[in-house]
Amino acid sequence: MAKVLMKGNEAIAEAALRAGSRFYSGYPITPQTEILEYLSWRMPEVGGEVVQTESELSGINMLLGAASAGARAFTSTSGPGFSLMQEGLSYIVAADLPLVVINVMREGSGLGNIGASQGDYWQMTRGGGHGDYRMIVLAPANVQESANLISDAFDLAEKYMHPVLIASDAAIGQMVEGVELPEFKDHDINKFDFAVRGCKKGDRPRSIQNIYFLDDQYEDHLREKYATITKNEQRWESLYVDDADIVLVAYGISSRMCKEAVRAARDQGIKLGLIRLITLWPFPENAFKEVNPNVLGYLTVEMSTLGQIADDVRLATQCNKPVSSFGSMMALPESDGIIEKALEMMKEARQ
Repeated sequence: MAKVLMKGNEAIAEAALRAGSRFYSGYPITPQTEILEYLSWRMPEVGGEVVQTESELSGINMLLGAASAGARAFTSTSGPGFSLMQEGLSYIVAADLPLVVINVMREGSGLGNIGASQGDYWQMTRGGGHGDYRMIVLAPANVQESANLISDAFDLAEKYMHPVLIASDAAIGQMVEGVELPEFKDHDINKFDFAVRGCKKGDRPRSIQNIYFLDDQYEDHLREKYATITKNEQRWESLYVDDADIVLVAYGISSRMCKEAVRAARDQGIKLGLIRLITLWPFPENAFKEVNPNVLGYLTVEMSTLGQIADDVRLATQCNKPVSSFGSMMALPESDGIIEKALEMMKEARQ
């Protein structure tokens, strides 16, 4: 298929339909509202259902119901709305149900603002809701990848019977780029044995659990599931890490600025490298095995005041190199500033 120009949010919506999703429930919130707006007219064209709910609480719990019936179901939100969904997501995890949630991040805490930001990293990678769980998190860096990862998200959700998050942001969601959309897939809503169905009088109905079985066998199941995801689903992109003095670590829109910084630095003879995170969880710790053993340190670059990636980098590298952070929740990092910070780290390491 030829490339078409699409806004990131609209490409995500169209790609979800092409991945076989026929149910969406959610509430409008900037900067992801275009997803709901696009689906409001496009979903009926492919025979699906869109429900604009009265709140994100309703949206996530309707999703639980749709996934229980075997549908490829999804929703989208941002910031405050994502926080409201956490209890529902915890119940969905406990029920071992597959579905997809798109979080188009914006500035926050609290009401925050509608500009691009990456402050939801801790919330997305640590579970977010109550209980003992984590969710698979995929982070696109452009419009094409936004479309590609939606299909992967549904496949991963069904492979592991687990919800999957797409970590987008206002910049990627609002930008317009060329995108090649995937072909349409069919999804058989009746293919899952677990799914709730109508039944004849006298037959025992199927049921969906909403609480962990309190026995060792179920705990073993959980540990094995998370260990398998960690082993098999780490995704990343590396750039010039084999000889780098400083390795940048970033995802999403910030990683695009990091690529620009790496290329500009290399033109100046400064050895920067980059690990771009595609999965935020499982964190791609294997990526760090490829790094120059004499690297001087790591610099996380993100639209976050507190440097939320840094702790995971320290864990992945066993705290054997310095880790610093660069960025702000309110502004996209610029390549000159990234290079300047990297040079400061080099100077300190060599003193």
